[in-house]
Amino acid sequence: MPYFNTRDIVAISMCAAVWGVLASAIFPIFFTLTNLPILCEMTAFTAVILAAWWTRKIGAAFATGLVATLVNFIIRPTALHFLGFTAASLIFDGLTGLIGYRRCFGNPKTGVVGIASASLLSSAAAGVIIGSLFMLPNLLAAVGGLVVFTGLHVTGGAIGAAVGIALIRALEARKVIPVTGQK
Repeated sequence: MPYFNTRDIVAISMCAAVWGVLASAIFPIFFTLTNLPILCEMTAFTAVILAAWWTRKIGAAFATGLVATLVNFIIRPTALHFLGFTAASLIFDGLTGLIGYRRCFGNPKTGVVGIASASLLSSAAAGVIIGSLFMLPNLLAAVGGLVVFTGLHVTGGAIGAAVGIALIRALEARKVIPVTGQK
C-alpha cells in the first residue's frame, strides 16, 4: 500500500501549486518593490501547514516544498534562492514530526505552540540560507544585514503560521475534517 494516498497527493499538489505559482509570478514584483521576503514566507508556511494538517503524515510538508520548488524552477529557472524554502519545508516537516501530529493538529492549545514554533524555526533557517548563500552582499546590506533579513523571514513565518492555524480552525469549525485513513 502506498504511503501517500490519492487524497494526500491532491492536498500536497494543490498547496504546492498555489505556493509555487505565487512565488514565481507575484512575489518577485513585491520583493523588488519592498525588499521584504514576508509574502513568500507567509504563503510557504500556510501551504505546508495545510498540507501537513490534511495528510498528517511525515513527508507531506517536504513533498509540498519539493513540488513548489519544481513549479518555481519551471517558471523561473534562475530563482535558486527558492532552495532555502525547500530546506525550510524539510525542517518544518522534521520539527512537526518530532513534536507529533497529534499534538500539533489534535489539541488546539498545544497545536498553536507546536505549529508556531516549527514555523518560526524553519523560516529563520530559510532566512539564513537565502541571505548567506543567494543574496548579493549589497542587497543584503540594504535590508539591514543577515540578522534583519532573517528577522523579516521569521516575521513572514509567524504570519504564515497565524494564517495556517486560522484556516485549519475555520475548516474544523465547518466540519471539514481530513480523512487520513488512520485509526
